[in-house]
Amino acid sequence: MSSVDAFASLEQIGRELDSGALTSQALVRTRLDRIERLDPALHAYMDVYADAAMSAARAADQLREAGIVLGPLHGVTVAIKDLFDIAGRPVTYGSKSLPARISDHTATVVRRLQGAGAIVLGKTQTVEFAFGGWGTNSSFGTPRNPWDMRTHRVPGGSSSGSGVAVAGGLACAAIGTDTGGSVRIPASMCGLVGLKTTVGLVSRDGLMPLSATLDTVGPMTRTVADAALMLDAIAGLDPLDPASRHAPVRSVLPGLRVGADGMRVWAMPDEEREGVDEAVLAAYDQALDTLQSLGLRVVRRRLPKGSVEAMNMAGGIMSAEGYANLGAIAERDDLVVDPYVRRRVLSGRAIGAAEYLNLLKARERAKSEMMAAMDGADFLLLPTTPLPAIPVDQVDQTTSTLARLNRMGNLLDMCSIAVPSGFSPAGLPLSVQFVGRGFDEPVILRAAYAYEQATRWHERRPEGLD
Repeated sequence: MSSVDAFASLEQIGRELDSGALTSQALVRTRLDRIERLDPALHAYMDVYADAAMSAARAADQLREAGIVLGPLHGVTVAIKDLFDIAGRPVTYGSKSLPARISDHTATVVRRLQGAGAIVLGKTQTVEFAFGGWGTNSSFGTPRNPWDMRTHRVPGGSSSGSGVAVAGGLACAAIGTDTGGSVRIPASMCGLVGLKTTVGLVSRDGLMPLSATLDTVGPMTRTVADAALMLDAIAGLDPLDPASRHAPVRSVLPGLRVGADGMRVWAMPDEEREGVDEAVLAAYDQALDTLQSLGLRVVRRRLPKGSVEAMNMAGGIMSAEGYANLGAIAERDDLVVDPYVRRRVLSGRAIGAAEYLNLLKARERAKSEMMAAMDGADFLLLPTTPLPAIPVDQVDQTTSTLARLNRMGNLLDMCSIAVPSGFSPAGLPLSVQFVGRGFDEPVILRAAYAYEQATRWHERRPEGLD
């Protein structure tokens, strides 16, 4: 690699580092140069740790020269959503309501990445308090979707900056959170792979809580294999997060390339197609055809709970728990909070204890119904978002349009991976998601990898960012 390819996968970069054709210092320097040159327009980062990143790169190169390699992420660059604590660094949660807090603790997911040799470049933008799907932020500014440098289009949220950083070549990979689609939506909008993990698989220690029932942590990458690499580094039991006590001990990477022949894919029911953009549906249908050509069998049946009902149920839980976590801030008129975010938080005020407990009971019933319906299917295939990225000035903040096909996965405690599936007539990324049972990440990763290799949509790059 005579020059550092800004859009290379983690696997490609790892091979170059292993061969000596590339050093971590050269990689970090190139990424920092791109951030300095492009981020004033893209606005992906909240904070960049240039000196610390270069110091970590020197240490990574010295270890490699000594024959010590910490794993496949040794010396690569990652970005972290500004919801996580990193000791000695400010964390804002995307809000100016309160002064930035200097963390005295480093989140487990960040420590695990650093322990695997990854180099943190900085913190990325988020929707305020991670409460929104369009990716907008009225306090710090909305990141620009790199697939259109003429019109300011939404990047998707809430992990907006993480999506833009990877899509724009400003980081090799990034960490986001997904409470109702917040990893998968920006992955869809920005032409990336985004993995929504099962609750408990990846520690939430050091993460600002929005909804303890629904919050998950996951990687955003250029390829499915890269998502598997990241997951192997960050998954597992963590005493600091009681939800992780059920996390399986395994590596997902070895089974990735087994193939998907004979797997059973549950196709999106016809009634769920209503309101989905024509280009999205065309790409979805083509994805289903591609999976059939790979030897997968299509299963057709109704969902026990439709996506709109599931979205509303998840929204109720999210609002109730969001108000419990953030209500004290949203109630104060003297604090600067985005009016739409404030409204989302305050919507939970009207949800009483009985209604909240009934929602949780209904969720458990819905989970049981869905697991029974999954009998005879390995995963459910859905579009990730019902439309491609729209201009920021066309956003209707009173709707949850982008979350409609995503919140089901959170409500039912399933795992899901969003993968590029084509492009709209305007050249904007489209995406499908492979939705599996809880802790079935190896299954959906294997199917998604087979699809990715048969289509190669992930190899496309935004224009004008080389």
